[in-house]
Amino acid sequence: MLNGLWLGFFLVAAVSALAQWLVGGNAGIFAAMVESIFAMAKLSVEVMVLLFGTLTLWLGFLKIAEKAGIVEWLAKVLGPLFARLMPEVPPGHPALGLITMNFAANGLGLDNAATPIGLKAMRALQELNPSSTTASNAQILFLVLNASSLTLLPVTIFMYRAQQGAPDPTMVFLPILLATSVSTLVGLLSVAVMQRLRLWDPVVLAYFIPGALLLGGFMAFLGTLSAAALASLSSVLGNLTLFGVIMLFLVIGALKRVKVYEAFVDGAKEGFDVAKNLLPYLVAMLVAVGVLRASGALELALDGIRHAVNWLGLDTRFVEGLPTALVKPFSGSAARAMLIETMQTQGVDSFPALVAATIQGSTETTFYVLAVYFGAVGIQRVRHAVGCALLAEFSGVVAAIFVCYWFFA
Repeated sequence: MLNGLWLGFFLVAAVSALAQWLVGGNAGIFAAMVESIFAMAKLSVEVMVLLFGTLTLWLGFLKIAEKAGIVEWLAKVLGPLFARLMPEVPPGHPALGLITMNFAANGLGLDNAATPIGLKAMRALQELNPSSTTASNAQILFLVLNASSLTLLPVTIFMYRAQQGAPDPTMVFLPILLATSVSTLVGLLSVAVMQRLRLWDPVVLAYFIPGALLLGGFMAFLGTLSAAALASLSSVLGNLTLFGVIMLFLVIGALKRVKVYEAFVDGAKEGFDVAKNLLPYLVAMLVAVGVLRASGALELALDGIRHAVNWLGLDTRFVEGLPTALVKPFSGSAARAMLIETMQTQGVDSFPALVAATIQGSTETTFYVLAVYFGAVGIQRVRHAVGCALLAEFSGVVAAIFVCYWFFA
C-alpha cells in the first residue's frame, strides 16, 4: 500500500507537469520540481535534528513509566470496562490485560510499546475466534478503537511544531484532545450499534457517565471563553500537562525504587535508534510530497475542494490543511510529510497548519492498522471493521476542523 502511494505521488506529479508544459507552456515546472526534491531532502535532515533529541528525551521518561508500573496500573483500571465491551472474551483471559495495556500505552504516547502489545492482544483474541479467517466482534472493536487514535499526549505534534519555529508548540493540545475524543467516541458507538453492545451495563456506565460529565462540563466552560482565551488556555494546559506527567513519572519511579537515571538512559538509547531508523522514510515521503506540490497537482485538487466549499457558502481556510487528512488513512509517514510541508508553505501558526496539526494528532493510519493487526493473524473477512474505522477517522477530521475554528478563527 505504501509503495503504491509513494509511486503514485511521483506519477501524478509527472502527469501534471507534462500537462502544464505541453498545454500551458510552463517549461519551468521541471526546474521547480527538481529544486523541490533537494529542498525537501534538506528539510528532512533539519527535522531529524530535533527528532533525535525529542525522541531520545521522551522515550527516556517513558521507560521510567514502564518500569514504575504505570502502564500496568492503567491496565488494571480499564480491565473491567473491556470485559463488558467484549463479552465473548472470558473473564481473566490474557487478552483483556493485553488490550488494556495497549490502550494505556497508546494514551501515554508509548507507540513503540503499544504496537507489539497490540499484536499480542490480537493473537490472544484469535485463539478465541471460532473462524480463523473472519474477524470476531472483539477483534473488530479492538481494531476500531486502535484506529480511532485516542492520544492524551501528542508529543510528536509538539515536536514538529517546535522544529518549524512555533513560539508555542503546545497550542494545539486542547483541540487535539477534543477531536481525538470525538473520533474514539464515534468509533465505539458505531461498533456498539453493529454488535448490539450493552452500553447501559452498570459497569460501562460507571466509566462513561463521569467521563461524559467531565467532558461536557469542560466544553461548557470552554464555550464561555473567547478565541484568544481558548488558545491561551490550550497553551497553559498543554505545557502544564506535559511537565506534570514528566514529574509524575519521576516521583512514582522514585517511590517504586526505580533507578530513574539508569532507566532514562536505557529509554533514551531506544529513542536514538528509533529516530535513526526514521530518516529514510522521512526523506522518501517529504521528497514525494514536495514534488507533488511543485507539480501543481496538489493545488489543483485543493482548488476543486475549495470551489465546492465556496459553492456551499462556507469558509475555505481549512482546505489548505486537508492534504494531511487525505493521506492519513493510508500512511502515517505521508501524512507527517504533508503536515510539515503545510507548515513550511503556509506558516507554522497559520490556520491551515493548525488544522493539519490537529488532524494529524487526532486521526490514525486506518488501512495500515487494518493491514498490520488483521494480517498478523490471517484475518481475511473484516466485516464492519473498515466502515466503523473510517467513520471514526472521518469524524476526527470533521471535529478537528470545527475545533480549530472554535479555538483559532
